[in-house]
Amino acid sequence: MDCQHQVVLSLGSNQGNRLENIQTCISLIHKTIGTVIRVSKVYETPSWGFKSDAFYNCALLLHTAFSADKILSKILEAEKHLGRIRSEQQGYQARIIDIDIISFDELVLETETLHIPHPQMQNRLFVLLPMHDLDSGWLHPKTNQSIAELIKATEDKSECVAVDNLSTPLENHNFQQYNYIAIEGNIGAGKTTLSAKISEDFNAKLVLERFADNPFLPKFYKDQNRYAFPLEMSFLADRYQQLSDDLAQFDLFRDFIVADYHIFKSLIFAKVTLAEDEYRLYKTMFDIIHKEMPKPDLYVYLYQNTERLLDQIRQRGRSYEQEIPAEYLEKINQGYLDYIKTQTDLNILIIDISDMDFVENQEDYLKILEKISSK
Repeated sequence: MDCQHQVVLSLGSNQGNRLENIQTCISLIHKTIGTVIRVSKVYETPSWGFKSDAFYNCALLLHTAFSADKILSKILEAEKHLGRIRSEQQGYQARIIDIDIISFDELVLETETLHIPHPQMQNRLFVLLPMHDLDSGWLHPKTNQSIAELIKATEDKSECVAVDNLSTPLENHNFQQYNYIAIEGNIGAGKTTLSAKISEDFNAKLVLERFADNPFLPKFYKDQNRYAFPLEMSFLADRYQQLSDDLAQFDLFRDFIVADYHIFKSLIFAKVTLAEDEYRLYKTMFDIIHKEMPKPDLYVYLYQNTERLLDQIRQRGRSYEQEIPAEYLEKINQGYLDYIKTQTDLNILIIDISDMDFVENQEDYLKILEKISSK
């Protein structure tokens, strides 16, 4: 599940403190446009197409949910914020900062305002060398050439010398302390979206609950009394099987595991939905299974107020969820909070996201990362 786009931006500066300009620009992009995953070395190159001071150039790999048009708009805002004044004068000019979209996934786009991939990238060594540093595996969608092949074929023989290395903003977020993170929350809280973003940004193995394949779920929302027990039993069996398999299989190519649920949610939902005698039987089965489940290194609970939950449920448009009453969501939330209060040996982090939008607002997402990494 990829919930973000992979974008390469090229940065350049030939006025003032060039290195500081680029570092400030990277931080601003990370805070306002998307997660900066990797940054190339900084290269010094002669001005291209006009006479001026030499440029410092680099490239960065970005993860973002924004469209290409939205990124362009935010780039122009960033350049203005950093002091670039665009002139109506034709041709190339000296500038304190210059940001170009080089690639956007494997998209080919040609409009009045945007050309992706950048039409001149194959002719500019100061773009190709930094892109090669990113090691993204990207192929030019028009020619199917790798960056290494484009470098070999380019006619640009200008001097392009590596002069510095920059750290990535992600290095400020310490996720290496975790092997297994469980992200929980009520229906519609955004736990799956957040888990997927973290997985993509931090190279984590993603474990998603397979609720969409449960045949009892649509029936349950129409007739809860009849279908509550088979629904909860089927969820419990599936969660146990999935977590047993995924947590036991170590992935050499991933740094840790992030899941959008924890096995204990089975008991929380069952207590709300089942009759008393059914719940006693269910809990007997659950207690047997729960003993075998590994505990997460960090249990994150995303608290969302009921009004926001109902709004997000409406927006995602699953037909069988549209009649969920507010009272049901409030009972589920109370069930989570009651569970959290009883846990003395579980590392728990509660984040109130009622006033956050970590998809559209990058700063909200970074606040969540900071809370997780500093817990």
